[in-house]
Amino acid sequence: MEIGISTFVETTPDVQTGEVISHAQRLREVVEEIVLADRVGLDVFGVGEHHRKDYAASSPAVVLAAAASQTQRIRLTSAVTVLSSDDPVRVFQDFATLDGISNGRAEIMAGRGSFIESFPLFGYNLQDYDELYDEKLELLLKIRESEKVTWSGKHRPAINNLGVYPRPVQNPLPVWIGSGGTPESVVRAGMLGLPLVLAIIGGRPVQFAPLVQLYKRAAAKAGHDPSKLPVASHSHGFIGEDNEQAADKFFPSTQQAMNVIGRERGWGHYDRASYDAARSFEGALYVGDPETVAQKIIHLRKNVGITRFMLHVPLGTMPHEDVMRAIELLGTEVAPRVREEISRWEAAGEDKK
Repeated sequence: MEIGISTFVETTPDVQTGEVISHAQRLREVVEEIVLADRVGLDVFGVGEHHRKDYAASSPAVVLAAAASQTQRIRLTSAVTVLSSDDPVRVFQDFATLDGISNGRAEIMAGRGSFIESFPLFGYNLQDYDELYDEKLELLLKIRESEKVTWSGKHRPAINNLGVYPRPVQNPLPVWIGSGGTPESVVRAGMLGLPLVLAIIGGRPVQFAPLVQLYKRAAAKAGHDPSKLPVASHSHGFIGEDNEQAADKFFPSTQQAMNVIGRERGWGHYDRASYDAARSFEGALYVGDPETVAQKIIHLRKNVGITRFMLHVPLGTMPHEDVMRAIELLGTEVAPRVREEISRWEAAGEDKK
């Protein structure tokens, strides 16, 4: 069971003061967070790509590379790369470069992205949303399979027997499929034999179990071994010294962030009642003391079959020291509890997911 962190490197106004941290400062802070995550024994750190004022990381590979030479073991991934509006050649080159700097710790999490700012920015038509993703994923996988590439498609100039460099340390360079939970996306990942990442940010996480089983059936039907395909989840959360302290610290920025996005997407108002329901044992918020969060992750593993859990923190803007403390608690107190319980299951032959 792998445990780690994901972040969108947000620069929203501080809920208390209204001040907005600069992009430069938040980028430096997230490098410190990655270094700490490595030091406390976490397995993976993911940085999401966005192209808007309230998010600082438009280039996850650059951010991750800044931390690569200061870390030893932690895996470094995008979360996600908005592949539909990017060039697969450059995506591969960027992450192959990161793989070299980190000596084989880079990963690509490829997704459509739930924000659309990158499409007009790079000159793409949203009417081609699905077609762009399918075509560019095909090219990305072709590049990682072979040093020399011959390919043609509709939305990018053809490539005729050209090399793509540098080549990564890992062969193949890991590519995960990021999904919001649609059957079509999990079936695609299974048929391609690629690891799956589910964004579980609402509802009851156990409701994702049928999607994981659908993914495994698709993989088996395509001739892949489902037991060798990892399944990850990404969920919002925060860890504090006790449940109420953690809940009170995480709520203000969470409410602000959810309501900003909610106004853009037509969601209802996010209030404390919604928040408290989501941090219940069956809810999708992983907020509380180390024991509470550990038990929720164990529950997710047991009932859904997740093999990698990524805690998304912060949501909105929080004090850097609070984020650092949450990362420390995840690595030193939550992860050992989870790993010990799963090791016990495995020894007893109980871990069948």
